[in-house]
Amino acid sequence: MIEQATFSRNKRTLLNHFRYLLSRRELLISLTMREIKARYRQSILGFGWALLVPLFQMVVLSIVFGKIIGVPSDGRPYPVFSYVAILPWTLFSSAIAASVPSILGNMELVTKIYFPREILPLSSILARLVDFAVASTIYIGLILYYHIPVHKTLVIVPVLLIIQITLSIGIGLLGSAVSVFLRDISFAIPVAMQIWMYATPVIYPSSLVPERWRALYMLNPMAGIIDSYRKVVLDGVWPDIGVLAYSAVFSVVLCLVAYWYFKRLEMAMSDII
Repeated sequence: MIEQATFSRNKRTLLNHFRYLLSRRELLISLTMREIKARYRQSILGFGWALLVPLFQMVVLSIVFGKIIGVPSDGRPYPVFSYVAILPWTLFSSAIAASVPSILGNMELVTKIYFPREILPLSSILARLVDFAVASTIYIGLILYYHIPVHKTLVIVPVLLIIQITLSIGIGLLGSAVSVFLRDISFAIPVAMQIWMYATPVIYPSSLVPERWRALYMLNPMAGIIDSYRKVVLDGVWPDIGVLAYSAVFSVVLCLVAYWYFKRLEMAMSDII
């Protein structure tokens, strides 16, 4: 409590909050590791689930949309075409699904111990990066099987990943704070993510979107991110700078606003819970 009072006397700026968060990075790492271990505790397959879930998604989408419906894949084998989008989308959707209820799911910590509450949604998001890294190994097999060339544009992938994680953090912070006061948010997230996926070029190429709707369609920041993944990984071309810049600016602004709002609500969370 003394530590909490001392920090509350500091000037309340985002920079000070961020510095305080960095000073508690050991706790962030510890909770991230706890999240990873708890996720696969008493699981027979363990990290194998990180491989099987996106793999099954790819197989189902390839059969339904690639074979039965015949969705175009810009001349690429549909399994490769879909997996390049499924992989980052699964990271995004699972990060949101885990981070939004993270405050409510750790009530015993929030009510008894003072620490930067944003560590909870952040640790939930960072833990999903392990699944992403494991599932990425499937793409290596797809490259070898379908003889997909490795392009120099792959160097942009870390940039796309940073933008995506920034967007996830913004939504995670905002959603986890609001869900404390409005419990319906946690129930709405699965439905919202399902709708969002269909509004993003995961199972179809962005080229299918009519030109007159393209500008409106790209207001969805994940549309630009997923489209950029396909361009740099499959096509070997640089992403559309305008589209990617919009996704990056949107993600950063949302993250900053969400962090500010989260810190405003932080002190009231333990009373509400």
